[in-house]
Amino acid sequence: MANKRRPSVEQFRRFVQNHPKLRTEVRQGKYTWQALFEEWYLLGEGNEQWEKYQEGNNVKKEASNDEKSDLMGNLLNVFKGMDITQIQKYISNANQALGAIQGVISSFQGEQSKSEEPKRENARPNPFQFRKD
Repeated sequence: MANKRRPSVEQFRRFVQNHPKLRTEVRQGKYTWQALFEEWYLLGEGNEQWEKYQEGNNVKKEASNDEKSDLMGNLLNVFKGMDITQIQKYISNANQALGAIQGVISSFQGEQSKSEEPKRENARPNPFQFRKD
């Protein structure tokens, strides 16, 4: 009797065996076998739509969700173990170091600007200079 079926029907049966979650979709009434067959026939087996119905993908998604929850748990534990006073000390030390670096940079820039300032004053007289008669 299997020989009388069309080859596409046999291919669809193998496809459903590889995607067992399609059976639960039909049992829940979300799809009919006819509708699934038509979509499969039009879209083909390689379409992204079918990936969510494979058995192995659910395990991968659950594993990635577990990894994410483990990461979040680890981060929360790290934040719980932090001492706020130490963090404030580190921030203040970093702020002082940045201030010192800015001071050094401004001192180098200050020497350059001092040598340039007299040239600017001589080159441009002040237009708002008032004199008594």
